[in-house]
This record gives sequence, structure tokens and C-alpha cells, in this order.
Amino acid sequence: MQPFDYIIIGGGSAGCVLADRLSASGRHRVLMLEAGPTDRRFWVRVPIGYGVLFHQKAVNWMYQTDPEPGLDGRSVYHPRGKLLGGSSSINALVYHRGQAGDYDDWAAAGNKGWDYESLRSTFDAIETHNPADPEAPHLTLTDNTADCHPLGSDFANVCHQGQLPWRETPLREGEGVSSYLTTTRNGMRCSSAVAFLAPAMKRSNLQVVTGAHVTGIGFEDGRASKVTYRHRGKPVTVQANAEILLAAGAVGSPQLLQLSGVGDSKHLRNLGIDVTLDQPHVGQHLQDHYGINYIFKARQKTLNDIFGKWQGRIMAGLRYVLTRRGPLALSVNQFGGLVHSRPGLDRPDTQIYLNPMSYQSFYKGRRRMMKPDAFSGFIIGFNSCRPKSEGSISIRSTRSDEAPCIQGNYLTHKDDISEGIAMARLVERLQETPALQHVLADTPLTPLSQMSDEEVVHDLKERGGTVFHLCGTCRMGTSPRTSVVDSRLRVHGLRGLRVCDASVFPNITSANTNAPTMMLAHRAADLILEDTA
Repeated sequence: MQPFDYIIIGGGSAGCVLADRLSASGRHRVLMLEAGPTDRRFWVRVPIGYGVLFHQKAVNWMYQTDPEPGLDGRSVYHPRGKLLGGSSSINALVYHRGQAGDYDDWAAAGNKGWDYESLRSTFDAIETHNPADPEAPHLTLTDNTADCHPLGSDFANVCHQGQLPWRETPLREGEGVSSYLTTTRNGMRCSSAVAFLAPAMKRSNLQVVTGAHVTGIGFEDGRASKVTYRHRGKPVTVQANAEILLAAGAVGSPQLLQLSGVGDSKHLRNLGIDVTLDQPHVGQHLQDHYGINYIFKARQKTLNDIFGKWQGRIMAGLRYVLTRRGPLALSVNQFGGLVHSRPGLDRPDTQIYLNPMSYQSFYKGRRRMMKPDAFSGFIIGFNSCRPKSEGSISIRSTRSDEAPCIQGNYLTHKDDISEGIAMARLVERLQETPALQHVLADTPLTPLSQMSDEEVVHDLKERGGTVFHLCGTCRMGTSPRTSVVDSRLRVHGLRGLRVCDASVFPNITSANTNAPTMMLAHRAADLILEDTA
């Protein structure tokens, strides 16, 4: 195979943006390698298919953490997209930039050009639809307020009475509760693959290989020069003339670096791996959002009455087929946003969710999203915006097909415990509002007002879970003593290699991480092209 200018490892949220931007001029030969299959699947394209894909091995890495010390030894399940579009093809479709302080903190850590004002135009660029060029790649964001469940008006009253800022139109950044913007287009999922890769694949200078499981990156004199992968059972090696771009995600990127000899030298030598670069921060500083759902029985019908009964599923299916509207065209997360759990905070610390559907998080080891509770129910839940607990990703062996050790270390920082209590008390405040009492058919299943702080924490550890926002494992910074990549995303101490995905986040952003991941990839492409010019 002839050499390429750029080789992108990973065809997910970030990789699809890179492939589009780097191939746009036609001057560069670009290869993108994706371990999973194409995204041309019914349940990938149907928005509510998120619930179906949650345990579908064909398109999902289906990771498990090691036993978590902060959760009394419980393991946590982590779905990750394994197909074109990556996790943007199997996620819950919520689009939110977070808040300005998230990115200002990136810049304050020494990463020039990563403050929010500098990045605002990059966000705008991925979201902008040019009517003069309808074929131009862009991410479609949809306001589904008109189709959201009628409980939305009750949620608005609950927020008003609970002193939370309710907004009538969906928010894409900052503080407030509203219906969520979703990454959908004409009633179908608009993943990174749909938005950016599909238009780019018409170009002759871009080659996309699915079913390509990368086994390692090769180096010559301190420069990343080749990638080896398995395709249809055979090993393939390709050469990169310019750069190799890691976009395999917060799990895959540190895993591949370690397999390629870039990581903690003692750990790598113990596994029999030749050390290319001693970099102990590879795989460290893992961050994620952790939270909990509280279930309520409702006086009125909710999505439980649609998805929990065959008649409801048939009617919703017919409506979707005929109109591309209705519950199948929406996210399960219909309402929510960023709020303060208590007075005196300088920025929102809580992401709240108000969903017109209820389900037990796990039942016999599997999430029951498409099998809701047998009663009319809804959820109010939360996660901390900026948790302080940090975990790690580390390979177990030299085998690239063996899942690495994932240690989330959830709730191991004392501040995450105290903040969890404060957020639960915020939900308790909402429980006590007349507006919520009006819609309840029974007392709350978790009576927070009757629970001590110790009981709240026990419940958080026992029932809580991740909202699947892993990041930070190859973090950006000014020095190899504290970080893996510099502010231009180049791996410290090596040439020809960048990491361009959520693993480089210096700190986790406050809301859903898909929007900042795509933004980062767009910004990364700008930096790469600047350095090539």
C-alpha cells in the first residue's frame, strides 16, 4: 500500500471530523482506520436505538471497570462505540458545550488558545449549516421541544418552584434547564459519521478502512512513521509521510500508546514491551461524570406506557415510519441542564436530567432502557459537573485485542462525596415542590427527606453510575512531567504523533462530552494544517 500523508487511528466522533478537514483541500492523502463496522444500521440511525445498542457487541466495546474501591467493590459497565461515528453513533444524542469556565481552565493550565472565547468560533463552525451549500459537512442540532413529552410543562413548574432557572428554548451552553438539543437530522441520528465523514468519503484522496484493528504504532529515530493493523485476519503495515493522529478515545488512545511502548516504563517492561518513551502520565488522570437517577410514579401516562406496551410500540413505530417524528425520533434524555446545587457557588456544579420515562439502571446485568418500569414513571437525576476523583487506563498484556484495565476510582475524592450529598438535597428540594407533588401517583421511591446523609451516600454508591463521559487519559499541558501532549496536541518527546480526542482534555467539561470532542478535533485539524503549511 502506498504511503499516506496522514493516518487517523479511530473513526469515531473525533476521527470523522479529522478525516473531513484534512482531506478537504485534496492535497493530502488521508487514511482512516476504524476497528468496527460501518454505521449503516437501522438502530444506529433511529435516535431511540440508543437503548438497543447499549449491549450490542457488534458495534460496542462493552468495557467493564475493575472493582471500584469507592463503590464498595462494584464494577461499572462502559459502552463505547465501535463503528464509524464511534460513540456519537450509539450515544443519547444530547448536545451541550458545557460552560465557559471549563475551557478557561484549560487555558489557565498553560494551554494557550484553548480558552472559551478562542474556541467559540470553532464550535460555531461545526454547528453551522450553509444554505448556499447544503452538501457541505455540518452537524445538525435539532430543537425537539414541540415533540417532547407534555410532562415538560410540569418540569418547568417544578424548576420555577425549586428556584432553578428554566429556559423556554434549548440551551447549547451555560446555566439553565430546558429541553435538550439533539444531534438529529430529519428524525434520524446525525452522528459525526453522518455529519462529517459521509460527505468526505466522496473524495478520492480519503480512504476509510473498517474492520481494521490497530495493533501498534512504529517509530524511527523518535518519529512515528507507520501503523500496523489486522484486517480480515491479515497484518497490514502502512507508512505515514506527515503525521499519525490518534483518535481512538479515552480508552483506546492510551491503550495504543502503551502497546507501542509509550507509557510508564516499569509497567511496560514488566509486560515485555520495548520502551519507546517513558511517559508515566499515559492512561492516568481519567475523569468521568458519575450520578444517580431517582424514580417517581406519575398520575399521567409517560413514555413507560409507550415503550412498555406492544400497542404503544406499534403506534410509535408507525408514526416514526410515516413522519420521522414521535418518541422514536427523540433522545431518552428530553429535559435538563446545568444548575447550582446550593447558593454561593461561582459556577454551576450539577447537570440535572428530567426524563419522562423510568427504568431500573440494570437488571440481571443488563440495562433495561427499552423495558421501562411497569407503571407510569419518570426520572429526576443528576451528575456532578466537575468531579475530582481520577482513575486510570492500563494495558494488561501485549495483546491489542484484550481490554485494558479501567479504574474509574469513582467517589474516592472526599469532595465528590460532599457534592453528591448537596446534589441529592437539591433533588429533595424539587421533590417537595407543589408542582411535583401534583403529578405524583405515590410517594417517591427514594424518600430523600427521610434519609440521612450517610444513607444518601450509601444509595449513591449502590445505585449510582456513570453517564459515559470518559476523558483526560492523555491530557494536554505544558510539560511532559505533568501531561502527555502539548497545546498543539503533539506527544511530548516524539515527532509525527498527535492525540486528537477526549483523552487530551486537561479537565472534564461540565456537560455531555460529545460536543467538545468534535470541537477539539476541528481545532486539531486547524493546528495540523497550520504546521503543514
